[in-house]
Amino acid sequence: MLRWALIFLVLGLVLALVGFGGIGGAFVGIAKILFYVALAVFLLFFVMHLMGSRRV
Repeated sequence: MLRWALIFLVLGLVLALVGFGGIGGAFVGIAKILFYVALAVFLLFFVMHLMGSRRV
């Protein structure tokens, strides 16, 4: 998921540099959402690991 966030971020920055600021901003927004979702999933698995759950 972090890979997709990085891809969307790079594409958004390239589009903004080329002159497509609106769609570039949308791509950067999608990258932010993907980053926060990946961070939430990481924290969820980390807390589950600390609690000793072996089902994951």
